[in-house]
Amino acid sequence: MSGIEEKSLLSLSDVLESTGGIHVLGVIDSEDDFSFTSVQTDSRLVTEKTLFVPLIGEKQDGHKYVPQAIEKGASVIFIRLKNFEENASFFTDLSQKNPKIVFIAVENTLTALQKAATRYVEKFPDLIKIGITGSSGKTTTKEICASIFSQRYSVISNKGNLNSETGLPLSVFMIRKEHKVGIFEMGMNRKDEIKEIASVLKPRFAIVTNIGTAHVGLLGSRENIAQEKSHVFDWINGFGTAVIPFDDDFTDYMKEQVDGKVVLYGDGKDESVSFVRDEGFDGSVIRIGNEEARLSLPGVYNYKNALGAIALAKVLGLTDKEIASGINGLKSMFGRSQVLHGKYTILQDCYNANPDSMEKAIEFVSSVKTDCKKIFVLGDMLELGESSFKDHSHCGELASNSDAAVLIFIGKEMKAAYEKAKECNGKSSLFYVEQYDDKAIEEVSDYIRKISSAGDVILVKGSRGMALERVVKTLEEEK
Repeated sequence: MSGIEEKSLLSLSDVLESTGGIHVLGVIDSEDDFSFTSVQTDSRLVTEKTLFVPLIGEKQDGHKYVPQAIEKGASVIFIRLKNFEENASFFTDLSQKNPKIVFIAVENTLTALQKAATRYVEKFPDLIKIGITGSSGKTTTKEICASIFSQRYSVISNKGNLNSETGLPLSVFMIRKEHKVGIFEMGMNRKDEIKEIASVLKPRFAIVTNIGTAHVGLLGSRENIAQEKSHVFDWINGFGTAVIPFDDDFTDYMKEQVDGKVVLYGDGKDESVSFVRDEGFDGSVIRIGNEEARLSLPGVYNYKNALGAIALAKVLGLTDKEIASGINGLKSMFGRSQVLHGKYTILQDCYNANPDSMEKAIEFVSSVKTDCKKIFVLGDMLELGESSFKDHSHCGELASNSDAAVLIFIGKEMKAAYEKAKECNGKSSLFYVEQYDDKAIEEVSDYIRKISSAGDVILVKGSRGMALERVVKTLEEEK
């Protein structure tokens, strides 16, 4: 382990000052005895010298996993003050058996995690900090950005979609002094979440992909979503740049929220960037100045995500050659416009689903020319609230009007899509299962096996909670 890794991410005084915490248990003779080199909220992921932060949810209290965290090597533990006061003997017993572990009591463990993360980010004043948000496409845009910027800089970004009130703070603890650019996506599941996590990173540069209907069930309206997403601009403060799509319904509103430079992006907005050709499942060829690049992610909608990343790269002075190299080097991501070639050609897009991304996926697969059958496997779009029935019904209509030979709908919400598809009386064969447990997934897989042939094109699209990659797994086993 290198000396950089062995040094504590934060000192005891940094932790206590930032969180307002109290050092209640654990013997330390000097500040040097206090050390943690990673941070976790899941006791299963704890390793030696981890700060373990037990979170309290609706169904679980993470404090019950403190013994497991200790067993795995946690060196510092946050505990909620109320838990400590109500169950002091539990923690005291643990401390007596493990006297070197430092217990810090805080008012709220999630808030303490965020405050400690904020203090940690402040240790890197020269880091170019980029925040990315939007209703869909933010992970893709983040990955394109990271691939481009890594042509010149050492880059750190969230792993997967660790972009929430807990995921973002955990992600920034991965910053190290060698990193020059930090690219972090920001998601939300409630009001004020973007505002909260933007205050942890304090990005000076930001990209918004779009203001769609994802999470409208949680925030009530697209206007509320636009207001919330615009908090990614809160820390530009006259210095940085906001990169905003020029053709969004809320473009003007977002521009007004920026105290700094605004760059608008979109197809045709920058004459030096152009779409050369669509190569179906092999992606798109695009031109940046005199450079050509292949964007491996299929679908014109992914080209738009690339345009946001390209616009920001240009703002920060990267060359056309560096941008093209970054796009050429982009790797496919699990479950996001992921093309799998085997007996079938499968577009696995099951990491997320909302009305916008569902429509784009259906339109894209419909546009691909093939002599083989197209089969759509569509699962519930979650968290749509009152608009769920209408949005799923619209999905059924879109699918029915596509060139798919077979439409398979999975989940309770997708019943509306199935009924609408029946009503539309299109040419597709229809199949519906209400459940999405393993038995239902096997039923779907069996049906596909019966009606499919080698070479068929299969779209698998649904919200993360549906875990539709299980269908893909069974189909990939086909020879």
